Amino acid sequence: MLVCGRRLLTALLQAQRWPFQPSRDMRLVQFQAPHLTGPHVGLESGNGEGVMNLSAFDPTPPKTVLEFLEQGEAAVSVARRALTAQLPVLPWSEVTILAPVTQPDRVVCVGMNYMDHCRQQNVPVPKEPIIFSKFSSFIMGPYDEIVLPPESQVSHCVSLSPSHGRLATDTMAHVAGFTVAHDVSARDWQMTRNGKQWLLGKTFDTFFPRALIPEWCFYISDPPNLKICCRVNGNVVQSSNTNQMVFKTEELIAWVSRFVTVCPGDIILTGTPAGVGVFRKPPLFLKKGDEVQCEIEELGVIVNKVV
Repeated sequence: MLVCGRRLLTALLQAQRWPFQPSRDMRLVQFQAPHLTGPHVGLESGNGEGVMNLSAFDPTPPKTVLEFLEQGEAAVSVARRALTAQLPVLPWSEVTILAPVTQPDRVVCVGMNYMDHCRQQNVPVPKEPIIFSKFSSFIMGPYDEIVLPPESQVSHCVSLSPSHGRLATDTMAHVAGFTVAHDVSARDWQMTRNGKQWLLGKTFDTFFPRALIPEWCFYISDPPNLKICCRVNGNVVQSSNTNQMVFKTEELIAWVSRFVTVCPGDIILTGTPAGVGVFRKPPLFLKKGDEVQCEIEELGVIVNKVV
């Protein structure tokens, strides 16, 4: 059955979790540093002052968060031991934070998935999930700049974004964690050009900022009931709650899994609430110099300048 309630979600989280459970303090970071080659996986230090490099504890751990998710318990075991090893801390100022997963196999996006977003447009609530995609090659970090295409009408869209930790069939048991994401959209290309196909309007370079640290799904108190908002230059332009989602995360996984195999590291953007710029009166489009903040309760905030 496609439609599942919050009671089922709670049962899934309690009874069908990953075979391993990371600590609440085990917050993964994918980063680069001038003295290191390529991306590395680290742990946010307990005092929040920087990053502990897992490779400094054990030279064999995965170099990317995607590899970490694929290795499962073996990688988590190394990370658990590293937490107690008092590793040197690299200050935030000495590292570049990358998106948690930079090139997943799939980025699956869901349109019209908030009831208030449908009401804003005066359109019916979908009876089935509306699926589109974004290219994975331009996933950015949480503080990277959004580059405006020439002469385009670009809009903000905050989104809750689960990441998969192992091959998924149809349940939340396969979700490793959640992050904040920004589904930046060129509305003219999406809605009036390119045959009104959504892909090009969603996939300009830099159109996918994503939070740096995924919060493990086991420690999110209630994924279907989180405050979600977006601010442009400090002004609130989207303010809602994930309880407005038409199809919850587990329903979306079940739906997508009917068509494709969802793999470790794959990302879902679960939709955006009311307040997107193209449907405001008057419309509000991003311009050079704007600062966009996307925030979700318990998950944090990402901040992106528009250039």
